Amino acid sequence: MPRRRSPRSPLPLRNGVDPVRVRLPEADASGTGTVRGWLLARFPASAAELADLFAAGGVVDDDGRPLPPGAPFVPGAALWYHRALPEEPELPGDLPVLHEDEWLLAVDKPHGLPTTPRGGFVAQSALVKLRRARGEDRLSPLHRLDRGTAGVLLLSRDPATRGRFQTLFQDRAVAKEYEAVAPHDPDLVLPRVVASRIVKDRTCLQAREVPGPVNARTAVERAGAPFADDDGCWVRYRLRPETGRTHQIRVHLASLGVPVRHDPLYPRVLPAGAAGPPLQLLARRIAFVHPVTGVPLSLVSGRRLACGDGR
Repeated sequence: MPRRRSPRSPLPLRNGVDPVRVRLPEADASGTGTVRGWLLARFPASAAELADLFAAGGVVDDDGRPLPPGAPFVPGAALWYHRALPEEPELPGDLPVLHEDEWLLAVDKPHGLPTTPRGGFVAQSALVKLRRARGEDRLSPLHRLDRGTAGVLLLSRDPATRGRFQTLFQDRAVAKEYEAVAPHDPDLVLPRVVASRIVKDRTCLQAREVPGPVNARTAVERAGAPFADDDGCWVRYRLRPETGRTHQIRVHLASLGVPVRHDPLYPRVLPAGAAGPPLQLLARRIAFVHPVTGVPLSLVSGRRLACGDGR
């Protein structure tokens, strides 16, 4: 199924950050009949910010026309504006370049850094940090790594060819290899392919396996000798996901009874704000044929997990 193309923003980036896009629902729950009234009802904590935005002409429609405070509520219409940035703690920002050319940038993302703005992290994301440091507003991610996952991250430098790279992912023409440290279970029969149906919605932090047609497949094997420390016995696993569902590797390892070490979501959700050691999951390698040059690329992370095997 073709990927739905993202709508083109009528506003430019501001200091490396994309504007917010909000689509109006079919009914105005505020009862005011105005865009401003609906926004205030939807985001009451942003009343002062919204007043300033409307006064400055900072809320626009799809064509970039500023909307006055009394603009009528139009079901299904889209609004754009730049939100005030949250106060953010400084996150790891070391993003070594693994490859770059006219069309593609590949970096080695650290643990703990979101790929894109999300929640309370906007400027403290790989995308915004790279846009600001390199002066490249056209950078956009070709895939995503969880905030806790480190390793190879690909970004498009050229909007005209971005779709050609995305097609590689859609056609499963990208070979991905991950490493994880997880509990050692001598009775677990490996190698194997874990196949299940994984769903994720906004009502729950965890993705979950449900009955139905398979949409997630991960090849799992051990990749080192077991090692022990004060917290238990561990081993390094090599994982080759054939699909790209949200949290797929973490869900599949947890389903095998060997969840990724230091995972705050699987098998149990830890209390919010509970800081801990880095998730021991690494996007080790990505390989594909460059869709523009035709040259095979194999991009390997230089980061290391705490594997206890000399690596």
